[in-house]
Amino acid sequence: MSYDQYPDGFFDRADRANDAEFYQFDRFVTHIDGLAIAAVGELYDELALSGRILDLCSSWISHFRTPPKHLTALGMNANELEANEAASDHVVQDLNVDPTLPFGGDSFDGATCCVSVDYLTKPLEVFAEVARVTRPGGVFVCTFSNRCFPTKAIKGWLATNDQQHCDIVAAYFTATLGFDEPVVQLRNPGVASDPLYAVWASVARQSAPTAMDRDTLPGRS
Repeated sequence: MSYDQYPDGFFDRADRANDAEFYQFDRFVTHIDGLAIAAVGELYDELALSGRILDLCSSWISHFRTPPKHLTALGMNANELEANEAASDHVVQDLNVDPTLPFGGDSFDGATCCVSVDYLTKPLEVFAEVARVTRPGGVFVCTFSNRCFPTKAIKGWLATNDQQHCDIVAAYFTATLGFDEPVVQLRNPGVASDPLYAVWASVARQSAPTAMDRDTLPGRS
C-alpha cells in the first residue's frame, strides 16, 4: 500500500478541523436528486446486494429499493444513523481518524459507499479493510455525482473532472490487494438529473493451491 503516486497535498482539505465538528449537526437531506437516487437503487439490485451488507459513510437513508437482510450503517452522525430504517445496526466512526473496521474477516456479503468516497483521506486503508471484511466474491460499490461539501472533499477531487473522479476511485481498487478489476459506469446517461457514476469491484476469490503451492505450505519439508 503506497501513496507515492499521488502529488503532495492531494488528500488535504480546505477544512482541516476534526470531522466530528462538521457532522455533529443533523442533516436529514439527500445529496443527489431523485433520479440519481433511483439509479443507485437500480445498481444495487443489479449487483444483487443482499444478505449482510456494510454501508460506509452512511446516513439516514441508504437508497436500497429492497433493503438487504442485514444492513450495517457506518457513519458520523448518530441521530441520522438511528433514523435509517433499512439499517439493522449502526456504528459511529470517523474513517479519516481510524480506517480500521470493527468487524472480523468475511463478515459481509458486500459493501457500499454512496456519494462519500471523495471525503476519504485514507482511502487505501479503507479499501483494504473493506476487502478484509467482505467475503470472496462480494462486491464493494462506490457511487458519486458532481456534488459535494467542497471544504471536506479532498483537494485532488476538487481539482479534477468527472471522468478523472472515476479514474481516482478505480485506482483505489487497483492499488488494493484483494480486489478484482474494477468496473466503471455512468449509470444515468442522457437523463436530466445529477450524474450518477459508479465504480465497483469484487473481492478476489482465492484459488485452490497447486501441487507446487502445497509443497511449500507450512509444515512441508
